[in-house]
Amino acid sequence: MIAAPDRTPLTRDFFDRPVLEVAPDLLGRVLVRTDPDGPIELRLTEVEAYDGANDPGSHAYRGRTARNAVMFGPPGHVYVYFTYGMWHCMNLVCGPEGTASGVLLRAGEITAGTEAARKRRLSARYDRELAKGPARLATALGVDRSLDGTDACAAGDSPVSLLRGTPVTPDQVRSGPRTGVAGDGGVHPWRFWIGDDPTVSPYRAHVPRKRRT
Repeated sequence: MIAAPDRTPLTRDFFDRPVLEVAPDLLGRVLVRTDPDGPIELRLTEVEAYDGANDPGSHAYRGRTARNAVMFGPPGHVYVYFTYGMWHCMNLVCGPEGTASGVLLRAGEITAGTEAARKRRLSARYDRELAKGPARLATALGVDRSLDGTDACAAGDSPVSLLRGTPVTPDQVRSGPRTGVAGDGGVHPWRFWIGDDPTVSPYRAHVPRKRRT
C-alpha cells in the first residue's frame, strides 16, 4: 500500500540551508496557493538555484535594491519579480538571513484546483502545460508582486505555503545549465528537474537581444 503524501508544512529550518541543498530538495514538494478562486496545489518538478553575491546570474549579485530586498530577509519567504514588462516569476528565499540566495520555481504539475488554473491559462492545450515554465507557473497560480514578501512558513491563512509532499529520490534528479541566463551566470549546472517528467520546461540557451539601430 502506497503511503499518502506528507502534508506537514515545511519549516523555516528547511529553507535555512545553502541554496544548492534546498533547490533539488524542493522537487516533489507541494506548493499550496490559496486565493478567492479556491486552493491550487502544485507538485514542483523543476527549479533553479541563485546564489546571491556569489552568482552573476542572481538579482542580488550587485547588492540590495528595492526590487530584491526580500531576498536579503529571512528564509522561507516568497520573492516575486516582474520581467519583460509582462510576466511574473516566483522564487523562494533560502540560506541564512542576509545571504540573498533563492530558488526560482520553474515548473510543476497541478494536482488540485485544475479548473482555477485553467481559467488563468486559457492558451494551455493540455494540463501538463499549465505550469510548464516559470511565467506560466506564476500565471496559473495567480502570483503577482502583491505576494512579494509572503511568509511561506507562516501558520494559518498564508496565501502561499509549502508541504513536505513526497520528495523524489536522488536517482530521479537531473541537473544542467540554467535556462536563458547570460554570461558567467549561465554556465552553472544549477537547474534541477525530475527526469522524464512531462511538465518540465524545455531548455533554452541565452540568446542576446538585438539592439535597435
